[in-house]
Amino acid sequence: MTDLVAPDGEDRIAWHVELLSEPFTLGSEEVDVALARLQAHAALHEWDLVVGMTELPLRDDNGSYLLAALDPQRHAAVLSLPALGGFRVRSRARRAVRGLVNGMAAPASPDEQRVPMPGLIAGWRVLVGMVLANRPWLLATGLKAALVAALATGAVATVDSTVWMLAASLSGWRLGVATVVSIAIVVAWIVIDGELWDRPEDSSRQARERSRLYNASTLLTLAIGVVIGYAVLFVVNLAWALFVLDPALMGDSVGTPLGYGDLIVLAWFVASAATIGGALGTGLESDEAIRAAAYSKREEERRARLASERA
Repeated sequence: MTDLVAPDGEDRIAWHVELLSEPFTLGSEEVDVALARLQAHAALHEWDLVVGMTELPLRDDNGSYLLAALDPQRHAAVLSLPALGGFRVRSRARRAVRGLVNGMAAPASPDEQRVPMPGLIAGWRVLVGMVLANRPWLLATGLKAALVAALATGAVATVDSTVWMLAASLSGWRLGVATVVSIAIVVAWIVIDGELWDRPEDSSRQARERSRLYNASTLLTLAIGVVIGYAVLFVVNLAWALFVLDPALMGDSVGTPLGYGDLIVLAWFVASAATIGGALGTGLESDEAIRAAAYSKREEERRARLASERA
């Protein structure tokens, strides 16, 4: 419970605010249905106004992305947080909620109103908002078992003379390809192992577009998380190589002069190999952090919770 007051320079109107968090899926519902459910909550709790905020994308009947929708007659409004773009979400959401409250308290029109997003950037902005809402930088906590396995694999591979020879024989573009391929394999493995790929519920255009959006956000979230884990692995492997290896002795072993720059190449190659070995050697299906990377899975959980509550 708190009080929300209008900013200085405006009429100061105190609002008694109550916060409620519960599963609320919009993936298979129309905006009108969402507003009706919010209005039902308002009637149940005896609220004068109700604003619902969802982390899922909000679309109107023709498939256009919406920032918000409000119905002054029902004193209900819904705001899509991904539509805010993912940056400075708190401040933007605060301003948006204030605008929705003002729109319902003193409506310019009694009819239902919808706030569309700019057409050219709407899809990208929603996608960025969904990815940042997933907090991909925290994905390493869900990959901790794979990361530990990869670190162990890298520690052993770093002191293997065969690995030295392989690393010394690779050109820069091959190392780059190895990096991309290793990251792609791990992302694909996580998607397959965690059953994160979303499929349309039906053959409608909106269902197909929703699945594409969910899958794109999942892939980007996982890719960013795996890249961060790869970078950590590279740094740790490089530190380990600098600590335990002497480039001169390595050069004698492989039959070619080596310097400290070659340790960077070695750490780079080992990071790619260990990334694949660590992820494929570890089961990930029970990691909640992995499944949280997929919007479709979170929506399935919401639907299941709603169904159990209604039963």
